[in-house]
Amino acid sequence: MQAKIIRQAWQVLESSVVTYQGQPVGTVAAQDTETAPLNYDQVFTRDFAISAFAFLLDGRPEIVRNFLETTLRLQSQERQLDCFKPGEGLMPASFKVTCDGSREHLVADFGEYSIAQVAPVDSGFWWLLILHAYVRTTADRAFAERAEVQEAIRLILDLCLISRFDMFPTMLVPDGSFMIDRRMGVYGYPLDIQAQFFAALRAAMDLLDDNDPTSATYQPVLSQRLSNLAHHVRTYYWLDLSRLNQIYCYGVEEYGPTSINKFNIHPDTIPNWLMDWLPEHGGYLVGNLGPGRIDYRWFGQGNLLACAAGLASQEQTGAIMQLLAARADDLIGEVPLKLCFPALADQDWRILTGCDPKNRPWSYHNGGHWPVLLWLLTLVSLQSGHQALAERALKAAERRLSRDDWPEYYDGRHGRLMGQQARRHQTWSAAGYLIACQLLEDPERAALLPVTSLHRAPGWLSCAKASVT
Repeated sequence: MQAKIIRQAWQVLESSVVTYQGQPVGTVAAQDTETAPLNYDQVFTRDFAISAFAFLLDGRPEIVRNFLETTLRLQSQERQLDCFKPGEGLMPASFKVTCDGSREHLVADFGEYSIAQVAPVDSGFWWLLILHAYVRTTADRAFAERAEVQEAIRLILDLCLISRFDMFPTMLVPDGSFMIDRRMGVYGYPLDIQAQFFAALRAAMDLLDDNDPTSATYQPVLSQRLSNLAHHVRTYYWLDLSRLNQIYCYGVEEYGPTSINKFNIHPDTIPNWLMDWLPEHGGYLVGNLGPGRIDYRWFGQGNLLACAAGLASQEQTGAIMQLLAARADDLIGEVPLKLCFPALADQDWRILTGCDPKNRPWSYHNGGHWPVLLWLLTLVSLQSGHQALAERALKAAERRLSRDDWPEYYDGRHGRLMGQQARRHQTWSAAGYLIACQLLEDPERAALLPVTSLHRAPGWLSCAKASVT
């Protein structure tokens, strides 16, 4: 049965391939013939990253290299003072191949055509991770060391390391600028972006050519930023029962560098749902942190990516997996994996989402379930010695994904309903499933993925192999 589903997933992925001048250059987001394509017929950088990992693990790097070269040509190369033009170094959120008679053209979207016209913060990060995965799997460092590729890396770094008004090592971003592409109250310093930022900086450190004097000057800056970012997130974003008790007893209006409540968090902001929901053992990284604010919501991609990339400590990774196991009904459900928990409802939903009907409670990004996250759940489960959790999630997904024609997301508190506006034949749903299968079949493949951290549970690989065999 699984072999049949895997074949179906490859058919979804391979049929989504887009060509330009006779060469494969990416995969469209979805191929649902029953709904209007809108922008789902474009090649999204964040979506293709998952397709790229699946192709690379399967030994097919050509399409990935072509994608990297194509987007390299589309990267914004001019310094702009005009607020209506993409900033220097910005990678497109997506691109589309159009035809004018017999000629093909590439049309890039830097956010001008997106919902609410928000520029993508994560596209450059995903591009770096795709490049890093390509180099890891092919050993083609010569490609990464080409002058134009090195310049593209430096432009991305300049864009995200530029001088700013705030004084935190985290990155300040607006709502709707990454996978959560609609208003969800995640403006500020959302965990998802901090985890992607950390993973991308690690990738850049490995990709920069030390023999190039210009690139070499970035290394100490990256090393220091990675250290500061890891300390900041591990210290201030972390939440377990012990930490919750500290916040509950916080004093406020503390002044000076010796203050304990450094962000002036008021204990009354602790939500009622959290007090009984947080288990005795286990914890997670909160969704957002800023002056006077903790967003206590769980965000699946941010937590798992933080674990995989090493932003979370090894102990924190273990605690996050304990939380997933203890609250599997809420966070994994019948079809993995919930992007956000709990869902915004009632007046909070109206205010923070702008009454967005697609993001109603337990749907889409507001508590919906996203099969694409299977790849991250499996990767972290293998790294942390919780393979049974990934196997359970994969079996749950297999019962539904094939039958439902590979939908984009699922609705409901436990993911029992297919998303009301979900596209079928969603490419990254199939790709996320394929990566999970590839990793469980051969856990050594995990080392090829660009987000794989150096710290892992002792003996994780030998344990994973024994479990598979």
